[in-house]
Formats: sequence, C-alpha cells, structure tokens
Amino acid sequence: MTTTTKPWRADPLTWGHGPRVFEMFLEPTCPFSARAFGKIDETLAAAGADQIAIKVRLQSQPWHMYSGVITRCVLAASTLAEGKEAARRVLVATFADVDDFEFAEHCRGPNMDATPNDIIRRLEKKSGVALAAAFAMPDLDREVKWHTRYARQNGIHVSPTFMIDGVVQPDMGSGDKVVEWVARVMAGPVR
Repeated sequence: MTTTTKPWRADPLTWGHGPRVFEMFLEPTCPFSARAFGKIDETLAAAGADQIAIKVRLQSQPWHMYSGVITRCVLAASTLAEGKEAARRVLVATFADVDDFEFAEHCRGPNMDATPNDIIRRLEKKSGVALAAAFAMPDLDREVKWHTRYARQNGIHVSPTFMIDGVVQPDMGSGDKVVEWVARVMAGPVR
C-alpha cells in the first residue's frame, strides 16, 4: 500500500521586497528577540517596503526548553493558507506571553509539567492558528533544519543577531532605535 502526503511549502518569513536585505535571527521565547520582532513594521515603514526586505530566521536555542517545539509551530504555521501571516500570529502570541512557553530561569516553574501537546494547544488558542496537523507533518523538519543550518553557516549562535546584505553585524542589537537600524541597513553592511 502506498501512502501519499500532501505537498507543502513553507512561506518565507519575509516582509518588504526591497534590494537591501536585513535578516533577523530570532529565538521564539527570547525577550530580546521579542523586542526586535516588534520593530519590523516600524522598520518597514521608515525604510520603505520597496527599499528593504526583512527576513526572519528562527534561531532555536537549547536553554529555552520549548524552543524547538515553538520553532516548529511557527514554521508549521507558515505552511498553512495564510503563510507567513499565520506564522507571524504564532510569533506574536508567543512573544506576548512568554511565561506560558518558557521555564522560569530556564529550569523550573509550571511548564515543567507541560507536554509538547500542551504547548501546541496553548499556541493554537492564543494565536487562533490551527497548528496540530501541520506540526505533525513528518518532513517539516527539513524546514527547521534549513533555519538551523543557515544560522550555523553564517556563524550565528545566539539571538537576536542581525545581518545586512549577508554580513553579520555583531554590534547591532534589539535595543537600537529603528532610525539607527534603517540608517545602517540603507548604508550597507559594516564589514
């Protein structure tokens, strides 16, 4: 008996379509990543969506205990009909209430008793995105691995980390003002 799976495509987590590429490597439960993610729309508005492309790359980190589950949820959402906007809703829901998805001090708290299914159900409820079926796609791991491999190939190990036109910018941070980001991106990478 042959089984077939429905073909799927992960919608790239890219906003804007300009020639300057600003990549953000974000961890879905990191408060500093949340701060950076929250500046995407303002950055697009300030730079112009026809001048900049902001690409979110997921940087799962093992000390954030449910990071892998949530990263897979975000990527699963990107395969749904709403694509990257569904993924954005999952990220917004996670960042809005990190305590529901993270361990206290990375090692204790009520999430010690949570299962991956609990985390998926919480994200579905908070984001309004039905994730369970997409999460269960056996080959979704190829998308997760792509994000991981891409970060490693660029020497990125922590979040948030930023790249401009393919060059890592170690002195950029989530606390920088949007006007500073836009000036750096439009000037090109500091090498």
